Amino acid sequence: MNINEYQNYHETKAHTSAEFPYNTYLCSIPLDFPGVPLHWHDELELVVIKRGQGFVSVDFDKRLVHSGDIIMIRPGCLHAIEQDDTFKMEYENIIFKPSLLSSGANDLCMLQYIIPLLDGSLPIEFFLTPALGSFEALSNCIRQIDLVCADQTPGWQLAVKSSLFNFFFLLISESQKKTVSTYSNSKSLEKMKTVLKYVENHYTEKLTIDDMAELTYYSKSHFMKFFKAHMGTGFTEYLNDYRLTMAARLLKSSDESILMIAEASGFDNLSYFNRIFKRKYGSSPGAYRKA
Repeated sequence: MNINEYQNYHETKAHTSAEFPYNTYLCSIPLDFPGVPLHWHDELELVVIKRGQGFVSVDFDKRLVHSGDIIMIRPGCLHAIEQDDTFKMEYENIIFKPSLLSSGANDLCMLQYIIPLLDGSLPIEFFLTPALGSFEALSNCIRQIDLVCADQTPGWQLAVKSSLFNFFFLLISESQKKTVSTYSNSKSLEKMKTVLKYVENHYTEKLTIDDMAELTYYSKSHFMKFFKAHMGTGFTEYLNDYRLTMAARLLKSSDESILMIAEASGFDNLSYFNRIFKRKYGSSPGAYRKA
């Protein structure tokens, strides 16, 4: 797994095969990459923490997760994974298309349960921990999936689908027992997606807070408060950090001059670029490239 796969906020990379739209793989932070930036995709994702601890955010709800925890990420949810200080974290990604669970247009299970679960009209817990009464049974579904995926004996795909159906049965049953507290603000989420996508497509250009305020139909002061409240940092700081990430990748992957890379990353002042690059990475762009 390579961090470049997470470059785009709206991830369009094909995670699964057309024949059986399901995939699972292991990741380690910071061994494989320092973190997974905020992004979203059209598949459903289960993040299973195997060892250590770290932070996972789902639709602006950021929590510290530990070994054993399971995080369910609906299609279209903004999510990110971060390192917790110096702690390491190993986790498993299970990614599949919702169509994997469908038996056709008039499938009662899909219409009555899966679609409401995926579109948010059926509230469920995103962060599954030992505090849940059905946690052990949910974890056992994941263990069964891991076993059949490792062996891949004939018919293993049937076993995967069986465990997934059981997983969602338990999840939906759990949601009926009590009021599930879920953070939901679809208007804010869509506006933030618009901003992040715009940054991705235009970070090489001159971007101002006025531009972003106009994009979101907010006043300048309202936009700054909105962005800081949801992202935990100011827009200018965030934009610079994104540009520096792009510059670091170019330093590793191209032979262009540092001046050209600075300009290609949206910086029109080389000395300013050098200064904030060293602040973020602990070395000058030239030393970073050599290292």
